[in-house]
Amino acid sequence: MKKIIYCIAGIGILLDQITKLLVSIYLEHIEVISNFFSLTYVENKGAAWGILNNSTIILVGISVVVLLMISKYISSTIEFTKLSVVSYGLLIGGIFGNLIDRIFRGYVIDFLNFNILGYHFPVFNIADTMIVIGVILMFIEVIGDTYGNKSRKK
Repeated sequence: MKKIIYCIAGIGILLDQITKLLVSIYLEHIEVISNFFSLTYVENKGAAWGILNNSTIILVGISVVVLLMISKYISSTIEFTKLSVVSYGLLIGGIFGNLIDRIFRGYVIDFLNFNILGYHFPVFNIADTMIVIGVILMFIEVIGDTYGNKSRKK
């Protein structure tokens, strides 16, 4: 199962880096769905919603620490559920994908741009999507274990 986690991460990293490379070469702005979704090249020097803007060293440090913590947990865990395998793979892939950008470019390339009911959502990328989905899956697993174990004990 551990190999599958790293395979998912590797595929995610490749997908993320290929899309960012293509975006950086060919894209400035393309309106895909008028007033809803566009592809827009953005150089993000912070985290989501402008948090820690121009703090590349701090963001690299946080990413490395989180990756080390996840790797240590994976190496010490014997059994994984299918959900946790996908969750950890997506988290590692997403964190590592953005880490590559921060180390080699000094910023993260974002390009998925949504305007939802007049709210301009922060522009994001494939790595960000993997991180969010990975966290949601992890949350589902934890909630399922917590409530599932209580209902089984009755």
